[in-house]
Amino acid sequence: MTVFEKNLHQDMVSQLHNFAAAGDTARLKVLLKHSPSLVNAATGNGWTALMYGARNGHLEVVQILLQEGCDTSIINKSRQTALDIAKFWGYKHIANLLANVKGDQKPSFLSNDVKEYENYFGMTLLDRRSDKRTDSKWLSKKQSHPATVYILFSNLSPLVTLGGGRESSQQPEVKLCRLCHKDVEQYMNQSEECTLIFLGVDLQSDMNLMAACNGRVQQEGVIAQARSVLAWHHRYRFCPTCGGATKIEEGGYKKTCLNEDCPSLQGVHNTSYPRVDPVVIMQVIHPDGNHCLLGRQKRFPPGMFTCLAGFVEPGETIENAVRREVEEEAGVKVAHVQYVSCQPWPMPSSLMIGCLAVAVSTEIKVDKNEIEDARWFTREQVVEVLIKGNQCSFFVPPSQAIAHQLMKHWIGMNANL
Repeated sequence: MTVFEKNLHQDMVSQLHNFAAAGDTARLKVLLKHSPSLVNAATGNGWTALMYGARNGHLEVVQILLQEGCDTSIINKSRQTALDIAKFWGYKHIANLLANVKGDQKPSFLSNDVKEYENYFGMTLLDRRSDKRTDSKWLSKKQSHPATVYILFSNLSPLVTLGGGRESSQQPEVKLCRLCHKDVEQYMNQSEECTLIFLGVDLQSDMNLMAACNGRVQQEGVIAQARSVLAWHHRYRFCPTCGGATKIEEGGYKKTCLNEDCPSLQGVHNTSYPRVDPVVIMQVIHPDGNHCLLGRQKRFPPGMFTCLAGFVEPGETIENAVRREVEEEAGVKVAHVQYVSCQPWPMPSSLMIGCLAVAVSTEIKVDKNEIEDARWFTREQVVEVLIKGNQCSFFVPPSQAIAHQLMKHWIGMNANL
Protein backbone atom coordinates (compact mmCIF):
# COMPACT_ATOMS: atom_id res chain seq x y z
CA MET A 1 0.00 0.00 0.00
CA THR A 2 1.42 3.37 -1.04
CA VAL A 3 1.65 6.38 1.25
CA PHE A 4 -1.23 7.95 -0.65
CA GLU A 5 -3.36 4.83 -0.18
CA LYS A 6 -2.52 4.69 3.53
CA ASN A 7 -3.51 8.33 4.01
CA LEU A 8 -6.72 7.80 2.06
CA HIS A 9 -7.56 4.76 4.19
CA GLN A 10 -6.91 6.68 7.42
CA ASP A 11 -9.09 9.55 6.22
CA MET A 12 -11.95 7.18 5.43
CA VAL A 13 -11.65 5.48 8.83
CA SER A 14 -11.67 8.90 10.50
CA GLN A 15 -14.79 9.88 8.55
CA LEU A 16 -16.54 6.63 9.49
CA HIS A 17 -15.80 7.17 13.17
CA ASN A 18 -16.93 10.80 13.02
CA PHE A 19 -20.23 9.77 11.40
CA ALA A 20 -20.75 7.07 14.05
CA ALA A 21 -19.95 9.45 16.92
CA ALA A 22 -22.27 12.13 15.53
CA GLY A 23 -25.10 9.72 14.72
CA ASP A 24 -25.01 10.64 11.03
CA THR A 25 -26.60 7.44 9.73
CA ALA A 26 -27.08 8.63 6.14
CA ARG A 27 -23.38 9.29 5.53
CA LEU A 28 -22.46 6.20 7.54
CA LYS A 29 -24.51 4.00 5.20
CA VAL A 30 -23.04 5.60 2.06
CA LEU A 31 -19.47 5.14 3.26
CA LEU A 32 -20.00 1.53 4.29
CA LYS A 33 -21.72 0.74 0.98
CA HIS A 34 -18.65 2.07 -0.84
CA SER A 35 -16.10 0.50 1.54
CA PRO A 36 -17.67 -2.29 3.66
CA SER A 37 -14.24 -3.46 4.81
CA LEU A 38 -14.00 -0.38 7.06
CA VAL A 39 -16.68 -1.68 9.45
CA ASN A 40 -14.13 -2.99 11.99
CA ALA A 41 -11.34 -0.51 11.28
CA ALA A 42 -9.72 0.87 14.44
CA THR A 43 -7.62 3.93 15.19
CA GLY A 44 -4.52 4.17 17.36
CA ASN A 45 -6.54 3.98 20.57
CA GLY A 46 -8.22 0.79 19.40
CA TRP A 47 -11.64 2.35 18.93
CA THR A 48 -14.05 1.20 16.24
CA ALA A 49 -17.14 2.84 14.77
CA LEU A 50 -19.29 0.55 16.94
CA MET A 51 -17.58 1.86 20.07
CA TYR A 52 -18.19 5.48 19.09
CA GLY A 53 -21.84 4.76 18.38
CA ALA A 54 -22.19 3.00 21.74
CA ARG A 55 -20.34 5.81 23.55
CA ASN A 56 -22.79 8.49 22.37
CA GLY A 57 -25.98 6.46 22.61
CA HIS A 58 -26.76 6.25 18.88
CA LEU A 59 -28.97 3.19 18.66
CA GLU A 60 -29.52 3.35 14.88
CA VAL A 61 -25.78 3.59 14.26
CA VAL A 62 -25.23 0.45 16.34
CA GLN A 63 -28.02 -1.36 14.50
CA ILE A 64 -26.55 -0.46 11.08
CA LEU A 65 -23.07 -1.62 12.08
CA LEU A 66 -24.43 -4.90 13.42
CA GLN A 67 -26.29 -5.45 10.16
CA GLU A 68 -23.02 -4.89 8.32
CA GLY A 69 -21.46 -7.70 10.35
CA CYS A 70 -19.19 -5.75 12.71
CA ASP A 71 -17.26 -7.65 15.35
CA THR A 72 -18.65 -6.93 18.84
CA SER A 73 -15.76 -8.70 20.59
CA ILE A 74 -13.06 -6.19 19.57
CA ILE A 75 -11.40 -4.47 22.53
CA ASN A 76 -9.71 -1.07 22.59
CA LYS A 77 -6.41 -0.09 24.21
CA SER A 78 -8.18 0.19 27.57
CA ARG A 79 -9.52 -3.36 27.13
CA GLN A 80 -13.16 -2.37 26.75
CA THR A 81 -15.62 -3.69 24.22
CA ALA A 82 -18.50 -1.66 22.80
CA LEU A 83 -20.73 -3.44 25.33
CA ASP A 84 -18.50 -2.30 28.20
CA ILE A 85 -18.68 1.28 26.94
CA ALA A 86 -22.47 1.25 26.57
CA LYS A 87 -22.84 -0.13 30.12
CA PHE A 88 -20.44 2.45 31.52
CA TRP A 89 -22.36 5.40 30.09
CA GLY A 90 -25.76 4.02 31.10
CA TYR A 91 -27.23 3.29 27.65
CA LYS A 92 -29.20 0.24 28.70
CA HIS A 93 -30.99 -0.18 25.37
CA ILE A 94 -27.70 -0.37 23.47
CA ALA A 95 -26.04 -2.58 26.09
CA ASN A 96 -29.00 -4.96 25.92
CA LEU A 97 -28.80 -4.98 22.13
CA LEU A 98 -25.08 -5.80 22.11
CA ALA A 99 -25.38 -8.37 24.88
CA ASN A 100 -27.98 -10.35 22.94
CA VAL A 101 -26.22 -10.50 19.57
CA LYS A 102 -25.58 -14.22 18.93
CA GLY A 103 -25.38 -15.49 15.39
CA ASP A 104 -28.68 -14.97 13.57
CA GLN A 105 -30.63 -14.37 16.77
CA LYS A 106 -32.60 -11.14 16.64
CA PRO A 107 -31.52 -8.89 19.53
CA SER A 108 -33.95 -7.32 21.95
CA PHE A 109 -33.51 -3.84 23.36
CA LEU A 110 -35.29 -1.18 25.38
CA SER A 111 -37.29 1.36 23.42
CA ASN A 112 -36.50 4.58 25.26
CA ASP A 113 -33.31 6.54 24.65
CA VAL A 114 -32.95 7.76 28.23
CA LYS A 115 -29.75 7.55 30.25
CA GLU A 116 -30.15 5.25 33.20
CA TYR A 117 -29.05 7.77 35.82
CA GLU A 118 -29.25 11.45 36.42
CA ASN A 119 -28.14 12.65 39.85
CA TYR A 120 -30.36 10.62 42.16
CA PHE A 121 -33.03 12.78 43.87
CA GLY A 122 -32.03 15.54 41.44
CA MET A 123 -35.07 15.56 39.17
CA THR A 124 -38.75 16.18 39.74
CA LEU A 125 -41.82 16.61 37.58
CA LEU A 126 -43.60 18.82 40.10
CA ASP A 127 -44.22 22.53 39.84
CA ARG A 128 -43.86 23.59 43.46
CA ARG A 129 -46.27 26.53 42.99
CA SER A 130 -44.65 28.51 45.76
CA ASP A 131 -46.77 31.47 44.63
CA LYS A 132 -49.87 29.65 45.92
CA ARG A 133 -48.55 28.65 49.34
CA THR A 134 -50.08 31.74 50.96
CA ASP A 135 -53.47 31.16 49.31
CA SER A 136 -55.30 29.13 51.97
CA LYS A 137 -58.49 28.77 49.87
CA TRP A 138 -56.56 27.40 46.89
CA LEU A 139 -54.65 24.99 49.12
CA SER A 140 -57.88 23.83 50.77
CA LYS A 141 -59.44 23.02 47.39
CA LYS A 142 -56.34 21.11 46.32
CA GLN A 143 -56.36 19.19 49.59
CA SER A 144 -59.80 17.69 48.94
CA HIS A 145 -59.59 17.43 45.14
CA PRO A 146 -60.16 13.81 43.98
CA ALA A 147 -57.05 13.92 41.75
CA THR A 148 -54.76 15.00 44.60
CA VAL A 149 -52.17 12.39 45.56
CA TYR A 150 -51.09 11.82 49.17
CA ILE A 151 -47.78 10.24 50.20
CA LEU A 152 -47.60 9.08 53.80
CA PHE A 153 -44.47 9.22 55.96
CA SER A 154 -43.87 7.70 59.36
CA ASN A 155 -40.65 8.58 61.21
CA LEU A 156 -39.38 10.15 57.97
CA SER A 157 -39.88 6.90 56.04
CA PRO A 158 -42.38 6.80 53.15
CA LEU A 159 -45.14 4.21 52.95
CA VAL A 160 -44.28 1.69 50.21
CA THR A 161 -45.48 -1.61 48.87
CA LEU A 162 -43.33 -4.62 48.05
CA GLY A 163 -44.17 -6.50 44.88
CA GLY A 164 -42.65 -9.63 43.44
CA GLY A 165 -39.76 -9.25 40.99
CA ARG A 166 -40.03 -10.44 37.42
CA GLU A 167 -38.13 -13.56 38.43
CA SER A 168 -38.26 -15.44 41.70
CA SER A 169 -34.57 -14.76 42.32
CA GLN A 170 -34.98 -10.99 42.09
CA GLN A 171 -35.42 -8.60 45.00
CA PRO A 172 -39.03 -7.48 45.62
CA GLU A 173 -40.00 -4.36 43.68
CA VAL A 174 -40.50 -1.35 45.95
CA LYS A 175 -43.22 1.08 44.95
CA LEU A 176 -44.27 4.32 46.59
CA CYS A 177 -47.87 4.28 47.87
CA ARG A 178 -49.94 7.00 46.24
CA LEU A 179 -53.21 7.57 48.10
CA CYS A 180 -56.19 9.84 47.47
CA HIS A 181 -58.05 12.17 49.83
CA LYS A 182 -60.74 9.67 50.80
CA ASP A 183 -58.00 7.23 51.88
CA VAL A 184 -56.53 9.65 54.41
CA GLU A 185 -59.46 11.92 55.31
CA GLN A 186 -60.48 10.04 58.45
CA TYR A 187 -56.92 9.83 59.72
CA MET A 188 -56.31 13.56 59.19
CA ASN A 189 -59.48 14.47 61.07
CA GLN A 190 -58.62 12.27 64.05
CA SER A 191 -54.90 12.81 64.41
CA GLU A 192 -53.27 15.92 65.85
CA GLU A 193 -49.83 14.63 64.89
CA CYS A 194 -50.53 14.84 61.16
CA THR A 195 -48.31 17.33 59.30
CA LEU A 196 -49.49 18.31 55.82
CA ILE A 197 -46.92 19.47 53.26
CA PHE A 198 -47.94 20.78 49.85
CA LEU A 199 -45.37 19.49 47.36
CA GLY A 200 -46.69 20.86 44.07
CA VAL A 201 -48.65 19.99 40.95
CA ASP A 202 -47.73 17.78 38.01
CA LEU A 203 -45.93 19.40 35.12
CA GLN A 204 -48.04 18.11 32.25
CA SER A 205 -45.41 19.05 29.68
CA ASP A 206 -43.05 16.49 31.18
CA MET A 207 -45.49 13.59 31.51
CA ASN A 208 -43.80 11.80 28.62
CA LEU A 209 -40.52 11.81 30.53
CA MET A 210 -42.26 10.42 33.57
CA ALA A 211 -43.79 7.64 31.48
CA ALA A 212 -40.41 6.82 29.94
CA CYS A 213 -38.89 6.46 33.38
CA ASN A 214 -41.89 4.49 34.74
CA GLY A 215 -42.42 7.11 37.42
CA ARG A 216 -38.95 6.52 38.91
CA VAL A 217 -37.78 10.10 38.41
CA GLN A 218 -40.88 11.58 40.03
CA GLN A 219 -40.79 9.20 42.99
CA GLU A 220 -37.15 10.01 43.80
CA GLY A 221 -37.52 13.81 43.45
CA VAL A 222 -40.75 13.90 45.49
CA ILE A 223 -39.29 11.74 48.28
CA ALA A 224 -36.29 14.05 48.60
CA GLN A 225 -38.47 17.13 48.79
CA ALA A 226 -40.98 15.68 51.24
CA ARG A 227 -38.45 14.05 53.54
CA SER A 228 -36.33 17.19 53.83
CA VAL A 229 -39.28 19.39 54.80
CA LEU A 230 -40.63 16.81 57.25
CA ALA A 231 -37.18 16.44 58.82
CA TRP A 232 -37.15 20.20 59.44
CA HIS A 233 -40.53 19.99 61.17
CA HIS A 234 -39.33 17.02 63.21
CA ARG A 235 -36.14 18.75 64.40
CA TYR A 236 -37.60 22.21 65.01
CA ARG A 237 -40.76 21.58 66.99
CA PHE A 238 -40.48 24.91 68.81
CA CYS A 239 -39.43 28.42 67.83
CA PRO A 240 -35.61 28.50 67.53
CA THR A 241 -35.64 32.15 68.63
CA CYS A 242 -37.64 32.10 71.86
CA GLY A 243 -38.58 28.46 72.41
CA GLY A 244 -42.28 29.15 72.11
CA ALA A 245 -44.93 27.13 70.29
CA THR A 246 -45.33 27.57 66.54
CA LYS A 247 -47.97 27.12 63.87
CA ILE A 248 -47.46 25.78 60.36
CA GLU A 249 -48.18 28.07 57.42
CA GLU A 250 -47.61 28.32 53.66
CA GLY A 251 -48.31 24.70 52.88
CA GLY A 252 -45.77 23.48 55.42
CA TYR A 253 -42.93 25.73 54.26
CA LYS A 254 -43.04 28.20 57.12
CA LYS A 255 -43.35 28.11 60.91
CA THR A 256 -44.65 31.16 62.71
CA CYS A 257 -44.07 31.71 66.42
CA LEU A 258 -47.22 32.11 68.50
CA ASN A 259 -45.42 34.39 70.96
CA GLU A 260 -46.43 37.91 69.90
CA ASP A 261 -43.24 39.38 71.43
CA CYS A 262 -40.87 37.01 69.60
CA PRO A 263 -38.18 38.83 67.54
CA SER A 264 -38.71 36.30 64.74
CA LEU A 265 -42.00 38.05 63.91
CA GLN A 266 -40.11 41.21 63.00
CA GLY A 267 -38.54 41.13 59.54
CA VAL A 268 -37.36 38.05 57.64
CA HIS A 269 -35.72 35.29 59.65
CA ASN A 270 -34.33 32.10 58.13
CA THR A 271 -35.29 30.25 61.30
CA SER A 272 -38.87 30.41 60.05
CA TYR A 273 -38.18 28.41 56.88
CA PRO A 274 -36.84 24.92 56.10
CA ARG A 275 -33.06 24.82 56.14
CA VAL A 276 -30.77 23.41 53.49
CA ASP A 277 -27.18 22.56 54.47
CA PRO A 278 -24.62 23.02 51.65
CA VAL A 279 -22.01 20.26 51.44
CA VAL A 280 -19.08 20.25 49.02
CA ILE A 281 -18.06 16.89 47.58
CA MET A 282 -15.01 16.84 45.33
CA GLN A 283 -13.21 14.64 42.89
CA VAL A 284 -9.61 15.65 43.57
CA ILE A 285 -7.36 15.17 40.55
CA HIS A 286 -3.61 14.51 40.79
CA PRO A 287 -1.33 17.07 39.05
CA ASP A 288 -0.55 14.40 36.44
CA GLY A 289 -4.24 14.17 35.55
CA ASN A 290 -4.22 10.37 35.72
CA HIS A 291 -4.87 9.78 39.43
CA CYS A 292 -7.65 10.84 41.76
CA LEU A 293 -7.84 11.11 45.54
CA LEU A 294 -10.40 8.98 47.37
CA GLY A 295 -10.85 8.47 51.10
CA ARG A 296 -12.80 6.40 53.59
CA GLN A 297 -14.28 6.80 57.06
CA LYS A 298 -14.24 4.17 59.79
CA ARG A 299 -17.97 3.65 59.52
CA PHE A 300 -17.70 2.65 55.85
CA PRO A 301 -17.89 -1.03 54.87
CA PRO A 302 -14.42 -2.59 54.46
CA GLY A 303 -12.89 -1.70 51.11
CA MET A 304 -15.15 1.25 50.29
CA PHE A 305 -13.57 4.52 49.12
CA THR A 306 -15.28 7.67 47.93
CA CYS A 307 -14.80 11.38 47.20
CA LEU A 308 -13.89 13.68 50.07
CA ALA A 309 -16.70 15.91 51.34
CA GLY A 310 -17.54 18.44 54.04
CA PHE A 311 -19.98 21.15 55.09
CA VAL A 312 -19.63 24.71 53.85
CA GLU A 313 -19.03 27.07 56.78
CA PRO A 314 -20.73 30.47 57.24
CA GLY A 315 -19.15 33.19 55.10
CA GLU A 316 -17.25 30.64 52.98
CA THR A 317 -17.30 30.20 49.21
CA ILE A 318 -17.69 26.81 47.57
CA GLU A 319 -14.14 27.00 46.24
CA ASN A 320 -12.62 27.80 49.61
CA ALA A 321 -14.68 25.09 51.30
CA VAL A 322 -13.28 22.53 48.84
CA ARG A 323 -9.70 23.67 49.45
CA ARG A 324 -10.14 23.71 53.23
CA GLU A 325 -11.80 20.29 53.49
CA VAL A 326 -9.26 18.52 51.27
CA GLU A 327 -6.32 19.97 53.18
CA GLU A 328 -7.93 19.27 56.57
CA GLU A 329 -8.77 15.67 55.78
CA ALA A 330 -5.90 14.56 53.54
CA GLY A 331 -3.22 17.27 53.83
CA VAL A 332 -3.36 17.85 50.05
CA LYS A 333 -3.40 21.40 48.70
CA VAL A 334 -5.86 22.27 45.95
CA ALA A 335 -5.79 25.16 43.47
CA HIS A 336 -8.39 25.23 40.68
CA VAL A 337 -11.94 24.21 41.61
CA GLN A 338 -14.69 23.64 39.06
CA TYR A 339 -18.39 23.10 39.75
CA VAL A 340 -19.93 20.05 38.03
CA SER A 341 -23.44 19.39 39.35
CA CYS A 342 -25.40 19.10 42.59
CA GLN A 343 -27.65 16.58 44.31
CA PRO A 344 -30.30 17.11 46.99
CA TRP A 345 -29.64 14.59 49.75
CA PRO A 346 -32.54 14.36 52.23
CA MET A 347 -30.55 12.75 55.06
CA PRO A 348 -31.84 15.01 56.48
CA SER A 349 -31.48 18.16 54.34
CA SER A 350 -28.13 18.49 52.56
CA LEU A 351 -27.38 19.86 49.11
CA MET A 352 -24.34 18.02 47.76
CA ILE A 353 -22.33 20.43 45.58
CA GLY A 354 -20.20 18.32 43.26
CA CYS A 355 -16.86 19.75 42.13
CA LEU A 356 -13.63 18.81 40.41
CA ALA A 357 -10.50 20.04 42.19
CA VAL A 358 -6.93 20.04 40.88
CA ALA A 359 -4.26 19.25 43.47
CA VAL A 360 -0.96 21.13 43.58
CA SER A 361 0.62 18.81 46.15
CA THR A 362 0.61 15.01 46.30
CA GLU A 363 1.79 13.98 49.77
CA ILE A 364 -1.11 12.62 51.82
CA LYS A 365 -1.30 13.36 55.55
CA VAL A 366 -4.55 11.90 56.84
CA ASP A 367 -6.26 13.54 59.81
CA LYS A 368 -7.46 10.45 61.68
CA ASN A 369 -10.10 12.55 63.42
CA GLU A 370 -11.66 13.29 60.03
CA ILE A 371 -11.13 10.14 57.94
CA GLU A 372 -9.49 6.75 58.30
CA ASP A 373 -7.54 6.57 55.03
CA ALA A 374 -6.95 8.38 51.73
CA ARG A 375 -5.12 7.18 48.63
CA TRP A 376 -4.33 8.12 45.04
CA PHE A 377 -6.05 5.76 42.60
CA THR A 378 -5.12 5.44 38.93
CA ARG A 379 -7.55 6.20 36.14
CA GLU A 380 -7.45 2.52 35.15
CA GLN A 381 -8.38 1.44 38.67
CA VAL A 382 -11.36 3.80 38.72
CA VAL A 383 -12.55 2.67 35.28
CA GLU A 384 -12.32 -0.96 36.39
CA VAL A 385 -14.21 -0.44 39.63
CA LEU A 386 -16.95 1.56 37.89
CA ILE A 387 -17.45 -1.27 35.41
CA LYS A 388 -16.96 -4.30 37.65
CA GLY A 389 -18.17 -2.94 41.00
CA ASN A 390 -17.31 -4.95 44.10
CA GLN A 391 -15.39 -7.53 42.10
CA CYS A 392 -12.29 -5.32 42.48
CA SER A 393 -9.87 -4.88 45.41
CA PHE A 394 -11.88 -1.85 46.51
CA PHE A 395 -15.30 -0.44 45.68
CA VAL A 396 -17.02 2.95 45.44
CA PRO A 397 -20.56 4.18 46.19
CA PRO A 398 -23.32 3.07 43.80
CA SER A 399 -24.52 5.14 40.87
CA GLN A 400 -27.21 6.79 43.02
CA ALA A 401 -24.45 8.73 44.83
CA ILE A 402 -23.07 11.91 43.30
CA ALA A 403 -19.57 10.67 44.17
CA HIS A 404 -20.04 7.88 41.63
CA GLN A 405 -21.17 10.38 39.00
CA LEU A 406 -18.21 12.67 39.71
CA MET A 407 -15.81 9.79 39.11
CA LYS A 408 -17.59 8.95 35.87
CA HIS A 409 -17.48 12.62 34.84
CA TRP A 410 -13.72 12.75 35.40
CA ILE A 411 -13.16 9.53 33.47
CA GLY A 412 -15.22 10.86 30.57
CA MET A 413 -13.33 14.14 30.27
CA ASN A 414 -10.31 12.79 28.40
CA ALA A 415 -10.13 9.07 29.01
CA ASN A 416 -10.33 6.35 26.40
CA LEU A 417 -13.98 5.70 27.16
